[in-house]
Amino acid sequence: MRGFMKLARVDNILIALMFVFSGHLEAQEYKENISIVQFSAEFVKDQEISLKSFDRHNVYTFYLEKKQSVFTNEKIKFLPTVIVYENGKEKLRIESNIRLKLPDDTKESIQDVLDEILNNKF
Repeated sequence: MRGFMKLARVDNILIALMFVFSGHLEAQEYKENISIVQFSAEFVKDQEISLKSFDRHNVYTFYLEKKQSVFTNEKIKFLPTVIVYENGKEKLRIESNIRLKLPDDTKESIQDVLDEILNNKF
């Protein structure tokens, strides 16, 4: 019986570790290649920008209510916030102002950084 209990504990530990690491990997996938990520919350949904014009790249919108750990890891302090990543590195961070609104030139700033990233590849 003791051997079975040890095996059961080892299985539980392995399952727990697999869960932790799979969540970590999943959480980092949003940074692969060129990615535009909008961090938001339900209460500021009307202040989000449409990222459809950037759909040639990886585009994500995360909500605080569903992915709080990602917000903590990325040190999100203002909602909404938009971050552009290139292969895991932050290239641009645009944060909302005191009125919970992103700057009017947010899309242009994103496009400028994307153009710079793409030009540097060649």
